[in-house]
Amino acid sequence: MTDRLLADCRARLGFDLLANTWNGVVLYALAEGPRRPRELRAGIGGISAKVLTETLRRLEGYALVERRTFAESPPRVEYALTELGRTLLGPIEALGRWSAEYGDAFADAQGWNADETGISD
Repeated sequence: MTDRLLADCRARLGFDLLANTWNGVVLYALAEGPRRPRELRAGIGGISAKVLTETLRRLEGYALVERRTFAESPPRVEYALTELGRTLLGPIEALGRWSAEYGDAFADAQGWNADETGISD
C-alpha cells in the first residue's frame, strides 16, 4: 500500500469536504459572486433554510466562505467564496463534467431509475 492511500493523507481532506452533499453544491452556487441566503435557496432548490444555514456556517468555519453583514434596515447578509473557496471550483466543475458524462451509466449500474430518484441533468 502506498502513502497516497493512507486514511490520514491530504487527499482525504478534499474527499471528506465533498462527501457532504450540500458543501459542493453551495460552493458552486457561490461561483458567480456573493449571494443572499434566500437567493441561494432559490438557486439551489431542494435545500431547507436550516440545512443551508448549517452548510454556510460549516463552510465559513472551513474558511471557504465568508459572511458579510450590511448595516441596513432591515439588516442584510451575503455569503461569498474566499480565495481558498475559489480554489475548489475547478475540482467541483470536473466532478460535474464527470457526472454529466457518466451519470446515466452510474445510475444504471446501481439499478436506479432517474425519474424515481429525482436525478436529472
